[in-house]
Amino acid sequence: AWQRQLTAWRIRGDQPRRIVTEAALFGTLMHYEMYVGQPLVSDDAGQFKISGLLHALCWLHAERHVARLIPLNTREQKAYDKTRDAIWKYYQRLKAYKESPTARKKTRLERDFDRLFLRKTGYPELNAALAKIHAKRENLLLVLEHPKIPLHNNPVELEARQRVRKRHISFGPRTQDGVKAWDTFMSLAATTKKLGISFHQYVHDRISKAGQ
Repeated sequence: AWQRQLTAWRIRGDQPRRIVTEAALFGTLMHYEMYVGQPLVSDDAGQFKISGLLHALCWLHAERHVARLIPLNTREQKAYDKTRDAIWKYYQRLKAYKESPTARKKTRLERDFDRLFLRKTGYPELNAALAKIHAKRENLLLVLEHPKIPLHNNPVELEARQRVRKRHISFGPRTQDGVKAWDTFMSLAATTKKLGISFHQYVHDRISKAGQ
């Protein structure tokens, strides 16, 4: 019925249909209040700015605004090193807060975030990088309201990297069936590894229908 509706709307092509379908699914979940207040941790890419989700930002990606700078003299190098050290000390405090959150710690972390990312260092490019991070204050500090939110999305990045490496080596699948096969079996391999299950035994179980 949904496919017929897309056709009636004259929405053609796999990509447009996928985008509209995803939007409809999210809209339905929100309409029935089945996905209210769910957290999403991203690298701030545009496709992750989805209405209705609590959008937290990955601290490792955010800090790259500073990490990618190239100091050109001793004064800039000193400011750069001092600032990066301060950022990671603050990050450790956030990790500690997640373990035992209190209202007092929350207030101090909010105050010190502003002190850290609004500081003037005498290194203009560094000041600009800190200002970019401060502009994302609400998303970076969402963890203070919801301590269970992860501070970074590295596990997801690492999972995706396996797929990217395979694509780089073999230049990618040639058909849509190939895409599905790659995605399915790489997901199965990663999941069985996490669960401590033999991938080969799992596949054999499915094919033989042993159900063990």
